[in-house]
Amino acid sequence: MESTISAANLWTLFLKMVQYNMKVIFGNRFIWFVLAAIAFYFFIAITNIYDNNQIDDGFIYGLQIMPGILLIFYPMTFGIQNDVDAGILEILFGIPDYRYKVWLVRLVLVFVLVFLMMIGLTLMSYYLLAPVPVLELSFQVMFPIYFLGSMAFMFSTIIKNGNGTAVVMVIIGVGLLILSGILERTLWNIFLNPFEIPRRLNEMIWQEIAMKNRIFLAVGTLLFVLYGLFNLQKREKFI
Repeated sequence: MESTISAANLWTLFLKMVQYNMKVIFGNRFIWFVLAAIAFYFFIAITNIYDNNQIDDGFIYGLQIMPGILLIFYPMTFGIQNDVDAGILEILFGIPDYRYKVWLVRLVLVFVLVFLMMIGLTLMSYYLLAPVPVLELSFQVMFPIYFLGSMAFMFSTIIKNGNGTAVVMVIIGVGLLILSGILERTLWNIFLNPFEIPRRLNEMIWQEIAMKNRIFLAVGTLLFVLYGLFNLQKREKFI
C-alpha cells in the first residue's frame, strides 16, 4: 500500500516537474514558432502542388526540415534567457549536479516533444500529400533538426543571451545552406536528403554516405549537448 502511494506521489511530482519545465522552456512565445512552422509547411506544400512538382518521400523530407528547425529553435536558443527572465537561474545553480538534474531533463523533453510534433506533420503529409513511411521519415528528419538544435543550445550557454544566440544561429544556418550545395553528395552535408538519390550515383554508395552522415550528425549532436552542459557548470559566468 505504501509503495503504491509512494509511486503515485512520484508520478504526480514528475508530471508537475514536466509541466513547470515546459512552461519555463517554451514561454508564451513558442506558440508563434509553432504557427510559423505550420504556415511555412502549408506555403511550401501548396506552392509545389501548383507547380506540379513531384510529391514523394524526398520532397516531404525536405518540406519538413524547416518547420522542424523552427519548432526546436526557440526552446534551445532562448532556454537560458528564459531562466534569467524567470529569476530562477540562481536557484537552479544551487542544485547539486545542476546540468544533469535540470537541463538534461529539459533537453530530453524538448527532443521528445519536437519529435512528436514532427510525427504529426508527417502524418499530415501522409494523408494530404503522399503515402510515406511515417516513422522512418520522422526519424530521419530529426537528425539535422537535433544537430542544429543542440548547436543552438551550446551557443546559448556561451553567449548567454537569447537574441545574440539567435543572430549567430541565423548566420550559421545561412552558411550551412550555402555549403549544402557544395557538399551535396558528401557525408558532411547537414541537410543531406537520404530519400533523394543523386543521378548517376549507385544506390549502395548513396546508402553508405547517408549512414555515415547520420553518424556524423548524431556524434555532433552529442558533443554539442555535452559541451553545453559542461558550460552550465561554470556558475560564475552566469550569475
